[in-house]
Amino acid sequence: MKKIVAYLTLLSLAFTVHAQTVKGYVMDNNQPLESAYVYNQTSKEHAHTNQFGQFIINKTKVGDSLMVGLLGYEKKTLVLTQSLLDNTFIINLDAKAFVLDELVLSEPIDVMNSVIKIDLATSPINSSQEILRKVPGLIIGQHAGGGKAEQIFLRGFDVDHGTDVGLSVDGMPVNMVSHAHGQGYSDLHFLIPETINTINFGKGPYFANHGDFNTAGFVDFKTKDKLEDNLISFSAGQFNSLRTLGMFNLLENKTSQNAYVAVEYIETDGPFESPQNFDRLNIVSKYNAYLNNDSKIGVTLSHFTSQWDASGQIPQRLVDNGTLSNFGAVDDTEGGNTNRTNLNVQYSTILDNDVSMQTNAFYSNYNFELYSNFTFFLEDPINGDQIKQKEARNIFGFNTQFKKNKNYDTFDITYNSGVGLRYDDVSDIELSHTLNRKETLENIQLGNVNQRNLYGFFNAEIDLGKVKITPAVRLEYIKFQYQDQLSPTYSNLTDSEVAILPKLSIEYNQNNNVQWFVKSGIGFHSNDSRVVLNQDIDNALPKAYGLDFGNIWKPTQKLVVNTALWYLFSEEEFVYVGDAGIIEPSGKSERYGVDFGVRYQLTDNIYFNTDATLTRARSLEEDNGNDYIPLAPDFTLVGGLSFKDLNNFSGGINYRYVDDRPANEDNSVQAEGYFVTDLNVNYAFNKHWKLGVSIENVLDTDWKETQFLTESRLQNEADPVEEIHFTPGTPFNFKTTLSYTF
Repeated sequence: MKKIVAYLTLLSLAFTVHAQTVKGYVMDNNQPLESAYVYNQTSKEHAHTNQFGQFIINKTKVGDSLMVGLLGYEKKTLVLTQSLLDNTFIINLDAKAFVLDELVLSEPIDVMNSVIKIDLATSPINSSQEILRKVPGLIIGQHAGGGKAEQIFLRGFDVDHGTDVGLSVDGMPVNMVSHAHGQGYSDLHFLIPETINTINFGKGPYFANHGDFNTAGFVDFKTKDKLEDNLISFSAGQFNSLRTLGMFNLLENKTSQNAYVAVEYIETDGPFESPQNFDRLNIVSKYNAYLNNDSKIGVTLSHFTSQWDASGQIPQRLVDNGTLSNFGAVDDTEGGNTNRTNLNVQYSTILDNDVSMQTNAFYSNYNFELYSNFTFFLEDPINGDQIKQKEARNIFGFNTQFKKNKNYDTFDITYNSGVGLRYDDVSDIELSHTLNRKETLENIQLGNVNQRNLYGFFNAEIDLGKVKITPAVRLEYIKFQYQDQLSPTYSNLTDSEVAILPKLSIEYNQNNNVQWFVKSGIGFHSNDSRVVLNQDIDNALPKAYGLDFGNIWKPTQKLVVNTALWYLFSEEEFVYVGDAGIIEPSGKSERYGVDFGVRYQLTDNIYFNTDATLTRARSLEEDNGNDYIPLAPDFTLVGGLSFKDLNNFSGGINYRYVDDRPANEDNSVQAEGYFVTDLNVNYAFNKHWKLGVSIENVLDTDWKETQFLTESRLQNEADPVEEIHFTPGTPFNFKTTLSYTF
């Protein structure tokens, strides 16, 4: 009898400790949840769900307890049975409010991007101006009638319109190479704010899956696969401003398919004495289908068109002597028009050996025409200095990425690799001297650009438990081609460059409430094809070398603090100044500083966030005192206090601050800083109707949105004057919005 008992005991023990691999899915109402955290509380094994909500955990056995969680959802715990181990099963999570209490630093794939999800949930984006402002520490400014891409400031960079920040939407690039107005030009206005699902960002050149223009950082937007509700919204405000929005589900009660269409129309005259006559139309349609449990296809088609007039930048001297108000104009014939049509096809699947693949192929047709006058009558005292910048562009490309998780005895590795292509075919890229937006007086530049970018990368995340080590490398190949139509003989210039970009990051989870990191890497931004080929530049892909050290700390359940010390060295900053058709090589430079952010959940309904960046930016090829980098911000502060579900009220107050910054190399002239505050309040009458009021510049601050040190001459002046020229910031103004969901 004792032998039988002993035998049964050993058999039971052998059965109990027999480890298996468990597969399952994490869903929300039959929709896959990506990046959910699955943790075996017994064996300490963990995993994250892929794009299909699928997870795989090794070393599991009967009786183990699985904990499943994702920010914005109730956590669930599941005890494994033999039946669950033998079959693929589904865990459904229930949505709940986004609160900091639920954030455990060791769980998300990327903690700061999880924090941004809370920012978005507690303070939704209400306008296209707010899209980039959701990135911690990023400042934007508009200075051409509302239709031109915003000027961007990040980590001591005056990024202009995108030279050092890589932007993408659903894997489709936004930055324009060799653009008529300036390298990296990034017009995000084709993106309707209410269609945004997530924002992923990273600061520094540390990310192997990002290439051109990722030096100061990158921002990736992902749009919604489906709408929770249909929406009709109408807004009206000062300066003859209105916006109407419609978003509609096209497929009802479909579990494997989703489709919707969104239409947005905006118009405004702005606060200027010469009306902006601005209007913009956006149309977006998106279709997604799950072909089976491990394949998905999506198609997005969008069209955007915009036109506007602009008062242009005005010289400080005319405001000081009373000739102009802040909202007056010297030359109000500026303005332009642009449009972009996008087709993006996305496909995801699980290949053999549990290798996940994501790919997208995209096509964009883009047209741009801009009229500007920055110097008035400096060059041409009779006709004035108005210029036209124009181009017609077709963009083709694809991105494909592979991911494989491999479990070893004492550590796990996640392998990521990818390849991609981008081809830009730009016709009649033009810089001309014009008169009254009608007559071309002289072609300064005119030609065709063909630029090809091939890339590949490999990334390995080695998970040792508390420590993750991520070595990576990226390979870039770019071919430049320019046909100069102004050349008296046929001219077809070509050149090609290759860059190898290694990267290494280390992450240490001290505990569930403290995470440390060190990031290092090399990035680059390409130069304009016309610059590379006409100037015979040896280094067409100047590199940027970066290093970050910092931590994310959660001292209490309701408080998260992030800090980073960072350094960035640039080999060369050749910048094509499209406004003048000249090259400004600024030589070697360095920037270093501190990022500091705070998120505090006062209650489940009240949320505070702020981000500050302190920077020192200097040229390394100039003497001390003459080494300032013009318009590089040395201190910025952004943040706000938001509330929701307070007796049917929601809203918030947001602020942004930019310190005085040098406008020239010796800091003898400064661009004035500003502090601007915006407010919005909404009231939900019921689950369908909501009324909102938003106020820009609540304190009616007199501020300058963009500033440049420019030499100009007025028609009645004998000699030119160099001084600050600026575009005024928006004064106090309000709008009301009525929306209906169904």
